[in-house]
Order: sequence, then structure tokens, then C-alpha cells
Amino acid sequence: QAQVTESGGGSVQTGGSLRLSCQASGVSFSAYAMGWVRQAPGKEREFVATQAWNGDKYYADFVKGRFTIARDIGAESMTLQMNSLEPEDTAVYYCVAGPSTAKIRAGQANFSGQGTLVTVSS
Repeated sequence: QAQVTESGGGSVQTGGSLRLSCQASGVSFSAYAMGWVRQAPGKEREFVATQAWNGDKYYADFVKGRFTIARDIGAESMTLQMNSLEPEDTAVYYCVAGPSTAKIRAGQANFSGQGTLVTVSS
């Protein structure tokens, strides 16, 4: 069964860093786009970052150079390095996969993990 699983969430103070990881399994995701979305309390899920199979990367405007997405195609894994975290970044972060970066940016991923909680305190 195809699935993606996140890890690496936790609690940090403002200005801190966290590294999220995602491991895909069940099928090969090498031809898929993969990415991260997040959902803050009381808000809708929103796009964070995505990387295509060919390496093209896209970020949400609010990332502002603070986050870096990276994929290891051969290992079927992905990371999100988050620096300079702010309280507004507090959310559950989901690893997602879909046929294109456009689909992920539009909130139309085919696969989503269970999420990992990131809490940033001031």
C-alpha cells in the first residue's frame, strides 16, 4: 500500500530550527512531485513547499527563504529544513505526493501522511 510518513516535528522557540522528514513506501514515488502542506489551528490547509522529480522547487511566499525542501529520489525520502521559525509557523505539517507540483500547490495531492506537529513558542 502506497503511503508517506512524516517525522521530526516538535517544539522550539522563536528563531529556532527543525528538520522534518518524509519517507515514502509501497510504490515508487520517483516520478511524483512531493511536498509539504500545513494546517494551523482553526485554519485551512495551506501549501508550504514542493519539489518535482526533476528537481524544480516551489515555495509559498511566507517561507521567505527560511525553509528548504530536498528530496532523495533513490531513497524515496524528502526533508524540510525550517529555520528562523516564528509562532505563525505553528501547525501540523503533512508530507504529500501528487502527479505534479501544480497539483500540490493547488491542494490536490493524491497521497498525504498523518502529519507531524510543529509548535513555535515566543
